[in-house]
Amino acid sequence: MTEQPYAASQRAKRTRPTGLPRSSKREMSAGRRAWYAVIIFLARGVLALLAATCRIAPVRGAEHLDRLQADGAAAILSYWHQMQIFCAGYLLARARDGLKVTFLTSPSVSGEVPAAIIRRWGAGVLRGSSKRSAGQALKDMFDVLVARKTSLVITPDGPTGPLHEFKPGTIMLARMTRAPIILVAYAAKPCIRWNSWDRFILPLPFSKVAIAIAEPYRVPPGTGTDDLGPVRRELEARMAKLVAEVEAAVA
Repeated sequence: MTEQPYAASQRAKRTRPTGLPRSSKREMSAGRRAWYAVIIFLARGVLALLAATCRIAPVRGAEHLDRLQADGAAAILSYWHQMQIFCAGYLLARARDGLKVTFLTSPSVSGEVPAAIIRRWGAGVLRGSSKRSAGQALKDMFDVLVARKTSLVITPDGPTGPLHEFKPGTIMLARMTRAPIILVAYAAKPCIRWNSWDRFILPLPFSKVAIAIAEPYRVPPGTGTDDLGPVRRELEARMAKLVAEVEAAVA
C-alpha cells in the first residue's frame, strides 16, 4: 500500500537529517533559533581565538589515531566532559584530515548548539541519550561503529555527572561492538575552571596546551554485566594517568 502524504510528512518530522529517529519531540522556535545562531557565532569566534593564540605542544599518542585511520577501523573516543574545547577541537581537526568521526550530543533542543558547531567543522553528529530513548540511541551508536565503521566520540561522565565517573553505557557499547576505547585528555595553563558540575576547563588566550591520547583499550572477552565495576575502575585509573601526564606537560 502506498504511504499517504500526511503519514509520510509525520514520519519525516520524527527523523533526523541523517534519517535516524529523533529522541526529542520539541521543536525550536524562531526566537530560540536566532538566539542559538548568535551563541554559535560567538562560540566559534572564541574557539578560533584560542586555536590561533594558544601554544599547543605536539600531541602525544597521535599515532594511535593514525593507525585507526589507516586501518579504516572504528573506536570509541572518550574524554571527560570538562575537556570539550581542545579534545573536541583536535578530533574535529582529525576529521577534516580524513578520520571518520561522529560526536554523540544531547537530543534536547539545547544540544543543537554543540551539534551545529560540530557539523560546521565537518564531522558527523548523533543525537542520543542514555536517559531518553536509550534503546534507539544504543541501536544508532551500534550502527555508527559497526555498520558505518566510524569512530564515536563520547564523554563518559556526561551529560550531568558525577564528575570523572566512567558510566557503564560506554563500556557496554564497547563490549557489544568489540570496538576499542581510546582515551583523550588535555590540560591548559593558565585556564579558568568553570563553576559547574564538570568544572569545565576554559583556557585563556596564549595558554600552553598539552593533548595526549592513550593506547586503545579493549574490554576483556567474556566480560559480563557483573564485571563492569573492575573495567570502569581500570578506565578511570587510565584516564587519571593520562590527565596527570598532560597536567605535568603544561606545569
